[in-house]
Amino acid sequence: MGRVSHDVTEAELSVLQVLWDRGAATIRQLADAIYASGDTSHYATVQKLLERLESKGFVARDRSSQVHLFSAAVDRDELIGRRLKDLAESLCGGSMTPLLTHLARPEQLSAQERKALRALIDGWDDSARGRKSR
Repeated sequence: MGRVSHDVTEAELSVLQVLWDRGAATIRQLADAIYASGDTSHYATVQKLLERLESKGFVARDRSSQVHLFSAAVDRDELIGRRLKDLAESLCGGSMTPLLTHLARPEQLSAQERKALRALIDGWDDSARGRKSR
């Protein structure tokens, strides 16, 4: 039995992006969204990508009608978390600190992004203080 992948390819990610943005869709709707010319070969490609995503547990299929509807079975944040953990494991011995330090460099963040990051960290600090006082 082959190893089950816990990640997606770039092609599979393009299908997930459409599902996250639009919600449930048919193969035809996905093919039209991903490929402007949406010919028969593109339909077959999307069908194969959906089969792979379904076998990996990233996509769910609704078979209740003649035309099957596909939806994302994993949300974007969950996939981001998985990918970052894998990256931290392979590049940083499992530590997220080097990744976060690199991503949070002030020159790479807008004022609005820095404000959101400060609020997130303050929320963590408030939560930690609340746990200590119990």
